[in-house]
Amino acid sequence: MATLKVHYGAWVLVGDGKKALFLHNDGDHEILNLRRLDVEQQTNPATRDQGSDAPGRGHSHAGPRGTAMGGTDFHQVEEDRFAAHVAKRINASAHENGFKEIVIVAPPKCLAEIRKDLSAEAQKRVVCEIPKDYTHHPIPEIEKLLAAHAV
Repeated sequence: MATLKVHYGAWVLVGDGKKALFLHNDGDHEILNLRRLDVEQQTNPATRDQGSDAPGRGHSHAGPRGTAMGGTDFHQVEEDRFAAHVAKRINASAHENGFKEIVIVAPPKCLAEIRKDLSAEAQKRVVCEIPKDYTHHPIPEIEKLLAAHAV
């Protein structure tokens, strides 16, 4: 099995629902030299700290008992919004030819949210998607993990 090749000039996005680390490969595909382009972070408190109302109640037509409605997960809503924001930034850079290739590393749910908001132009430039959370790793460790990743 071949290992992932991140070419010179390629971008690497390492993100989750709260943090997006944009990296640029200043090395070649054999020896990665990732440099930080930018970091975006958002504060996203737990749902219990964001919403104060109890879930709503409805009435069932099948009987006299009421039914409980599911509560809103405000924390997840904010993570999804952040993923959409990250996708929008990738789209803008792709349309401006800011990068030729991009590798996206994010937990599966976040990766899916980013993927659904990518434009066709940005999607053409995605060379690999890695469903992992590397946001808490330092850049040298990210380089090692990417260099060892099999495709």
